Amino acid sequence: MSTSPPSTIRAEEYLAPETLAQLAPFELRAKMIVEGITSGTHRSPYQGLAVEFAQHRPYVAGDNLRHLDWKVFGRSDKLYLKQYQQETNLDVVILVDGSASMRFGTMKVKPGWGGTEASRAAGTWTKWDCATATAVAIAYLCLSQQDRVGVGVFADELRQQVRRSSARTQWRTIVQTLSVQPVDSAANFAKVADQVLGKITNRALFFVLSDFLDDPAAIRGALARFRYRRHDVVLLQILDRQELRFSLDEAAPFEGLEGEGRVLVDPRAVREAYLEAMKQQVDAVSSAARGFGYDFLQLDSHESVGPALGKLLARRAAGARKSGA
Repeated sequence: MSTSPPSTIRAEEYLAPETLAQLAPFELRAKMIVEGITSGTHRSPYQGLAVEFAQHRPYVAGDNLRHLDWKVFGRSDKLYLKQYQQETNLDVVILVDGSASMRFGTMKVKPGWGGTEASRAAGTWTKWDCATATAVAIAYLCLSQQDRVGVGVFADELRQQVRRSSARTQWRTIVQTLSVQPVDSAANFAKVADQVLGKITNRALFFVLSDFLDDPAAIRGALARFRYRRHDVVLLQILDRQELRFSLDEAAPFEGLEGEGRVLVDPRAVREAYLEAMKQQVDAVSSAARGFGYDFLQLDSHESVGPALGKLLARRAAGARKSGA
């Protein structure tokens, strides 16, 4: 395990080769029509002469005759212009929860992992480490298809930002930012949503990486504001396997990482109630996301991120094909 921030970043320390292989067949598709001006893989609402035919429209006096479809004229004696669909780049913003609860982890640090402040302090593979691995995989995929990608780290407010860019140096900047980011304080996603939406005026695809152990009503309210601005959102809930299974047998002190206090608990006495409460929390967040037409995916922090992300991307691609987006 690293004892200090890495001076030289090696890609394989933050992006496993098997993850690259698992994501290689996929493209990241936007559900909404994106607004952009450069060549990429996503359809734009602005039509003109570009790479993909979209439709015909009747000729109007003053239109450029070069775009007339003479084959249609020969069949119908009517003048129609060809219109094309412009291909654009997608803006992707990855929001990563850096609140104190993301420091929790029960697995040893993965061999060869570059390390984050959270894992260096705890000596375990934390939810923050899983979020970092997931974020850099998404960023790599975006940059490989020439999309602009940025990162925001939040807790009680938006704490750190990497501006959106498709530059070759962007991936390294994102990794450096996440690897040294402090993980503390309580989360306030509702406040963060307002801060982020105040900074981004064009439509974008947001990935939100968090344990979402917050008030479901507040999360729902934040998602409503993203929907009002017509953004696309993917929620990735990252939980430690112990949080998901609660397979503890001995009484032990439990301490809330965000100021909830310390209490002695017999896990066997509360396991059933705990698992039911966790299920209700997950269901509430999932229902909130899907109610707005957003994707939701739960990640076990002990597992590789590649297969789960691959399934998500395949599902989004299938949905995009059905909708024509």
